[in-house]
Amino acid sequence: MGDILAPILESPGFILVRQLSTLFFVIFWFALTFWAYRDAYRRGAMAWFWGLVVFMFNVAGWAIYLVVRPPEYAADARERELEIRSKEVALQRDLETCPACYKPVEKDFLICPYCMKKLRKPCIECDQALKLNWNVCPYCKTKQ
Repeated sequence: MGDILAPILESPGFILVRQLSTLFFVIFWFALTFWAYRDAYRRGAMAWFWGLVVFMFNVAGWAIYLVVRPPEYAADARERELEIRSKEVALQRDLETCPACYKPVEKDFLICPYCMKKLRKPCIECDQALKLNWNVCPYCKTKQ
């Protein structure tokens, strides 16, 4: 059988294809390792470990990494958390809480709709909501 395949295996075209295939495999191996390392680093998932796994087990290690990798990049998770915090701060700035029941109430509510606690008093002249300790209406300058 070796005598039949010898001319094919020793031909310059076959040797060139074999060497190019080997070169492609080596480049693919290192590129896959680098990609897994970089992706794991960006996702905050032990980059050195996953780089080593993909280097040792090649495509099988890469497939395992794809199954168990975190679903999002660490920077995206941090950005989402910051966005949530900023929206919470904006909501707290726009809404007040009732001192008795701690439910959200708007700034111009006179009483809490949940526990009926008196929050503000109406101005006797312009009916604007005033804090209970104000003696003068800042809207119409009327003494209370």
